Amino acid sequence: MRDYDMVDSSAADLRVGLVGLGSLGVRLGRQFEAVPDAELAAIADVSEANLAEAGDELEVPSSNQFLDYETMLDEVDLDAAAIATPNGLHYDQTVAALERDLHVLCEKPLATNLEDARDLYRRDRETDRVMMLGYQRHLNPAFINARQRWAEGDAEPTFITGEITHDWRSYYENMDDWRMDPALSGGGHLLNVGSHVIDAILWVTGLTPTHVNANVEFHDDEQLFDTQSSITIEFDNGAIANFSDTGIVACTREHIHIWDDDGAVYLEGREWDERTGYTIDAEGTEHDRHLDYHGRETKAEAFTESVLEGTEPPISVRDAFRTLVVTMAAYESGRADERIDLAERYSFVGDGLLD
Repeated sequence: MRDYDMVDSSAADLRVGLVGLGSLGVRLGRQFEAVPDAELAAIADVSEANLAEAGDELEVPSSNQFLDYETMLDEVDLDAAAIATPNGLHYDQTVAALERDLHVLCEKPLATNLEDARDLYRRDRETDRVMMLGYQRHLNPAFINARQRWAEGDAEPTFITGEITHDWRSYYENMDDWRMDPALSGGGHLLNVGSHVIDAILWVTGLTPTHVNANVEFHDDEQLFDTQSSITIEFDNGAIANFSDTGIVACTREHIHIWDDDGAVYLEGREWDERTGYTIDAEGTEHDRHLDYHGRETKAEAFTESVLEGTEPPISVRDAFRTLVVTMAAYESGRADERIDLAERYSFVGDGLLD
């Protein structure tokens, strides 16, 4: 069990500085506003318009609004930083917060390359600060229930399917969104959206991936921005996961189906509503339609609780690192048209980081 340094909750609320005030950042700011033991103390964004609008909505005074996030980290007395900026900024901003001895909540992905991700994994092992990522399915009761069956239980998954669909067609047509900027995005639909399902499969099952084989369709000649993919993930127990991801259809749908010898758990979602689930027994009868999202924590609540109680966060750097390894292996497999042996391709797999 890791040892984390706790904030003295009797002295003051957890003071959080929020970096990035797009739609995701503002939603995260609202979450912190709703946490009794947290205070959204400062905000930062490169856009003056975003700062002014978010400052009004989140009731952060102009004196604690910053165009430069490092100035905010240096000038405001903070306990933690929440990072909701484009992917390519996560690494530098997380390092800046850690070097100022702050706890960090960072939206996914952990980084846009494995070298930076490994450095954050090392830093996480060496610090007593809480580092939490934004894969919110870890907080959904249906996914938690499924994890208790496999990753924390005695059942052995045998066959897994996953799929997520989403409409990114305007991004590919116009190429003017930050998601189409290589420095900010780091990849296409798989990294930005599909990795949610890869993360959920790895976290719920607790299995160790060994091989990745992918067919990836790219929008650009440089093969940076994928539009859709079909991925096979092999695990050390012999189980196989088949996962499909697309950003060029009209609506958002998601499913993860995990089978073992006693039946299955089906996890489903429409648009960006909370995901729900049910079980299937060995005879094929459906049960437990109550596996829904009622009573779930927000990311801000879970992060605040981990910091104040000094406990392991529900979405760890290790979880995000495993997800990024499989995601980047899928890109490599798609570009090279070859099956990737993770142990052969990545030397750090031998350190047990994927177990």
